[in-house]
Amino acid sequence: VQLVESGGGLVQPGGSLRLSCEASGSFFSTSIDVMGWYHQAPGMQRELVATRSRDGITNYADSVKGRFIISRDNARNTVYLQMNTLGPEDTGMYYCSASPSYPPSAFWGQGTQVTVFS
Repeated sequence: VQLVESGGGLVQPGGSLRLSCEASGSFFSTSIDVMGWYHQAPGMQRELVATRSRDGITNYADSVKGRFIISRDNARNTVYLQMNTLGPEDTGMYYCSASPSYPPSAFWGQGTQVTVFS
């Protein structure tokens, strides 16, 4: 399974970004159930931000509830992360991950950088 993220960039506080992660590989369609996003701030450990199962069950970290929305297009093997009301604490690398079960951690993308600056 290969995961490719896109959509990171620079944004001012209060702004929005939408991340995308496209999965490929024959194994994906038959065995991957959960996809999600992790955030790694500079000098910090990677933390799970949001997950979504194939049938639509979602989970969010408390820090992003009400601000981030995870969605998924199963037909396109793509998961999205809509990030709103961004703040400096949201700065860091965002990694897409996928697994047969929760939490998503079997397969990883290369990451995409998000920088919130004023």
